[in-house]
Parts: sequence; C-alpha cells; structure tokens
Amino acid sequence: MSEGVMPGRTDSLITLGAADALWVDLTADSAVPTASGAFTCSPAHAWVGYVLLGSHVVATVRASGGQWSVPEAQVRRAAAELNAVGMDRQDLVRIGPFRGAPRQECNEETPLRWRRRITGELQELGDPERAARREVGQPYHLAGIDWRRILVERTRDGTQRTWWLPRAVVRLLDAAEHTETQWVQAARTRQASAAVTEPPSRPRQARDTDGRQTTSPEGPTASLRPYDAELEGQLYSVLSRKPGISRRVAGWACAVCRTAPAAVLDHCHEHGYVRAPVCQSCNTQERPDHLYSNDIRVANHYARLFATDTDDWLRHWHRCPGCRARTTLPLPHLAAWTAHIACRSLRPTHPAPRGRKPCGVLRVSWTGSQNAPRSCLLTVAVDFCPSGEHRVLAQVPYREAAERFRAWLAETAPAVAATAGPDRLDGLPARSRPVIADTSGEGLALF
Repeated sequence: MSEGVMPGRTDSLITLGAADALWVDLTADSAVPTASGAFTCSPAHAWVGYVLLGSHVVATVRASGGQWSVPEAQVRRAAAELNAVGMDRQDLVRIGPFRGAPRQECNEETPLRWRRRITGELQELGDPERAARREVGQPYHLAGIDWRRILVERTRDGTQRTWWLPRAVVRLLDAAEHTETQWVQAARTRQASAAVTEPPSRPRQARDTDGRQTTSPEGPTASLRPYDAELEGQLYSVLSRKPGISRRVAGWACAVCRTAPAAVLDHCHEHGYVRAPVCQSCNTQERPDHLYSNDIRVANHYARLFATDTDDWLRHWHRCPGCRARTTLPLPHLAAWTAHIACRSLRPTHPAPRGRKPCGVLRVSWTGSQNAPRSCLLTVAVDFCPSGEHRVLAQVPYREAAERFRAWLAETAPAVAATAGPDRLDGLPARSRPVIADTSGEGLALF
C-alpha cells in the first residue's frame, strides 16, 4: 500500500479519495482491469449508503465533519475477491445490442443495470450533444471495473455493431447486480419497518409488498372509466400511430390492478395485438427481466404473476387472440413459468433460520423460437448457488412446456382456460395476423 493512503485513515475508516487510491493499488495485478474513481465517480454514490466494488458491497459511513468514509477492511476484501477472478480474453459473450429486448431508461440514480449503462454510454458516441454533457475524462467504470479496456466491438455486414465482454467479467457484473439488488431490498425493508404511518386525512399513495404503487379509492382514479375490451384484437403497430391515442389511454383505469391511471398500451410482442391499457407499474411487473435476447432471470415479481394474482395476469395475457388461440403464453413468459412453477421441485435449497431457503436465482434461456416448436428447447439453471454457479436444473422442449402450462392453466384458472383454444376464435379481428402451419404436427397455430 502506498504511503499516500495512510494519512486518510481514521479509526479503520478511510476517506473516499484514499479508498480510490487503495483500490487501484491493490488491484494493479488483477486479471480484470479496474478503474480509478471507483468511489467518487458515477455510478458510485456514497450518500446512498454503499459503493459497489466487483461483486462486493462496501458500506459508506459519514464521519465527523460530514466527510464520507469507508471501512478499509471492506475495500481490501473486495480487492482480494476481484484478484481471485481469472479471465480468458478470448472467451467472449455478446452483451448487445439486442433487437426486441425491452428498452428501459437508466440514469445515475438507478442501480447498476450494467447492460443498460454500457448500451447507453456506447450510444452516446453517436450523439455529440449527449457526449459533451459528460464530464471530460470521467472514468467509465462499473463496480470499479474498467470495462472499456476489455470491450470487444464487432461489425457484421459493414453496418451492424455488436459488443462483447469476456465471460468471466459478464458473470462478475451479473453477480454485482444481484448483490446490489439484495442490498437495496434489505435497506428498503428496514426503512419500511421504521416508517411512521401517514395521517389518514391526506390523500395517500401506498405501495404493496412488491413495491407497486396503488391509490386509495378517494384519490384521482375515481373519475377513470374501467376498461371493457374496447381495443381487443387491434394491432399495436396500427393503433399506436393513431392521433390522440395517448389521451384516450390516459382516460382508462389500469386493466390489471384497476386502481391506477393507465399510462401505456400493453401488447403481445409475439403476435402484435394490443392487450389492454395498463399503468406504468403493472407494465413493469409484466415485463420479462431479460439478460440477453434469449435469456431471462426469473425475478421475485413472478411470484405475483404466477401465484398471488394469477387469474388477473393470465386473463390479461390471453387478451391477445394469438395467445388465447394457442392456449399458451409468449415465449419469455412461458420460459419463466417453466422455471418458476414446473421446475420448482428441482431447485436446490439450503438451511435457513426458518426451515430451508431456495438457493440462488433462477435463470432460463432458450434456443430457437416458438415459430419452430420442434427445435425450441428451454434450459433452466440456477445462478449464484453455493453448490455450483450456473447449475443446470432441467432442459424442457417447448412443446412439453406448452402442454404442462395448458394442464396447469385448466387447474389454476379454469375460467381463463375455458375461453382459450383453437375452437374459441370468436374474438379474432377481421384483419388477423397470418396463420401458418405449426410444424409440431397438430392443426394450425397463430403466429
């Protein structure tokens, strides 16, 4: 450790500037390149209570005089974990851009979301005005990692650019995002338990257990009209271009939670049909948590989609005539259902204070697509599991997953199942999407 770091140390705490110097010093020989400014430059924000270094969270402390500091031991521990990571620069994983993956905004106040940050910063290169707003010489680090030094850019057909990172770094950043999410959720839980109940006389906006915002019956939703399938069967590509559609959508209550004002038109990305107007919160709940274009992480919100509010969400998804005719879900949701429900018994567990706790985080990927069901295969795995990272639990053919879902739908939501199937096409619009042969062998499927 350099002598210049020592003067910043007080009672095992060091200033952020000293921590920056220590981090660079300790990781100088790491296979993964690190960046200066890991504690003092975005996306690090000391005042939110922590700084992310690799897959390790370092707590920040406000010392005497209002100066932010961090425990030196935690910086050293994070550096030791990063130094232990081996990296093969030839073993690359594509990180973007991906066509069709949901686009979500990211700013400096949001958690890591490293794929979105990399995409946003690389897109700035083609926007001089946005690039000029960024500080000159500002490090482009993520969790203290200098990803620009190992980013590989490839060009196909002379026009399409793709971005790649070593597999070891992708796994490290995935672990960092997972660690940060757990930290933030624990902090919010502590804040919620200590919060004082608001006076009942004020118009209140509450948040349920999943963080979804709801408005009291006395609030502004009282004047909103309920959605009654007025847009069913219409193509999103046509309807979204009509003048005044945004004002019309804003007049409805959300078709899922039925309490908040609708903000967007939710639609099926496989078939292109409008489902219903929904609020921003429900739209976020419904959105798959994509890692790559064919790979999603089964986040906690799927417990709501397939457990507590199952009927509402299944009815919502089957507002798409294509999904209703095939008695299935869009491929990302069917993949999540397969991991969350069909493969639940295969997930490892470990001892916890109250019984046993499911291990790691579920992830499901697929090869092929629903357009070729014979060759489409779903792979369910567990990330961040002590018994083995990226442990594969099961491989399920698409047609088998679809059959399991149909049987589960009939048991779980019989009213929804009764209105589904190829013999229930009364709701199809006059101008439907093309119907092509299903290569799985039975009848026709709407794609």
